[in-house]
Amino acid sequence: MKRRPTLLLQAAACAAFGALAAVSASPQGASKAPATTKAAAASKPSAALAPRFEVAMLWPKPMPNHWIEGSSVGVAVDAQDHVFVLNIGDAFNARTEIGAAATPPTGECCSPAPSVLEFDQQGELVGHWGGPGSGYSWPQTPSGIAIDKQGNVWIAGSGPNDTQLLKFSHDGKFLMAAGKAVAPPAVPAPAAAAAPDTAYQGVSGAARGGAGGRGGAPAGRGGRGGRGGRAGPPPTPPNNASMESFAGATRISFDASANEAYVADGSRNRRIAVIDMNTGAIKRFWGAYGKTPLDAATPAYSPDAPASQQFGTAVMCAELSSDGLVYVCDRANDRIQLFKKDGSFVKEQTVMPKTLREGSVWDIAFSRDAAQRFLYVADGMNNQVHVFDRQSLALVASFGDGGRVPGEFFALHSIATDSKGNIYTTETYEGKRVQKFTYKGLGPVSAAGRAVLWPTSGGKP
Repeated sequence: MKRRPTLLLQAAACAAFGALAAVSASPQGASKAPATTKAAAASKPSAALAPRFEVAMLWPKPMPNHWIEGSSVGVAVDAQDHVFVLNIGDAFNARTEIGAAATPPTGECCSPAPSVLEFDQQGELVGHWGGPGSGYSWPQTPSGIAIDKQGNVWIAGSGPNDTQLLKFSHDGKFLMAAGKAVAPPAVPAPAAAAAPDTAYQGVSGAARGGAGGRGGAPAGRGGRGGRGGRAGPPPTPPNNASMESFAGATRISFDASANEAYVADGSRNRRIAVIDMNTGAIKRFWGAYGKTPLDAATPAYSPDAPASQQFGTAVMCAELSSDGLVYVCDRANDRIQLFKKDGSFVKEQTVMPKTLREGSVWDIAFSRDAAQRFLYVADGMNNQVHVFDRQSLALVASFGDGGRVPGEFFALHSIATDSKGNIYTTETYEGKRVQKFTYKGLGPVSAAGRAVLWPTSGGKP
């Protein structure tokens, strides 16, 4: 049986999750038709108009030096439509992915790519830089990249001890750190060593059926500190009232006219902070619904519970629209909240509100028409891009599916658009890639569409 997913089915799936129904386009033209034809047409719902895209199957091109992309946590487009990708260089399986970087090398393939990758419109790698350097502390966990009107590149960090934003020139020269560096908490003293397990010798309580009981785990094994954990100091605690530092910033956007940057300070904090772009000083901040953000932990999200009065963890974006509204990604609470520049709450919209665990709203981008008519939402839990009418916040369509082939997603993390309306996405965790979706103009969302946007000729079965 051939699998033929459609945008119409995707929109229906969203409705099943409690999202708004798709917006229908107004009928076009007034030509006469037989009564029976009119009746048949009236019985069918009008298709919604939405942007159409097609995945660029061969974009980007292979990188040199046996480089491979790590977990990719940011994408931004500059004034020349060059695409900047932020990836995490230590998010690899050393045994199977980066043998060329081992000591000694275990094979020719492969080595981690530099942290910041610059691609042109043809997908050629034309620039690269990033990572630790002189005069600044590279984030423990890079988490977002943004490019201001002057072409400067800003990097956010959401690691357990990240408290700053970094500003670089277009080619990677360090310019400024925003936010005060905060010393991490002291590492607690190690716990007393457990008594050696001698069950295999037949002398321990476990072997004799004593206190350990049959089948008891040997001391010192398992637990949260086991294999795969990273050693280091405890996380720096949240400080939502701070006017000096951040607590795990995730994204940045800019208001060039006011010389301000909007920061989603949301990995440990739960707020939006506004800073001066020249000095990095924090000027104001706010939490969900424009209220004071609190440090105390919030209950886990439940679609059946009243809406949380605080942002969840993490606050994943703060994007400024051309008409002066700030769109905030409250990922864990499956919602977008809109604010004026002063933090006054305007309205909110849920997105796939029955999504649990890491939530549905991972990042947003605007369409590139003058009115920014459409809002694109990256949903890394359901592995889709949702298209909303920006004014009504009604869901128009969705595309994508979970998987590894072009047009599918694994942990869809970030999204951006270029001047031509094309979409770029990055995938984190084991996704480890950037994709391009070529804009094909507006068209009706109908049963002939594809949920996975392969080229119409020779597309995915």
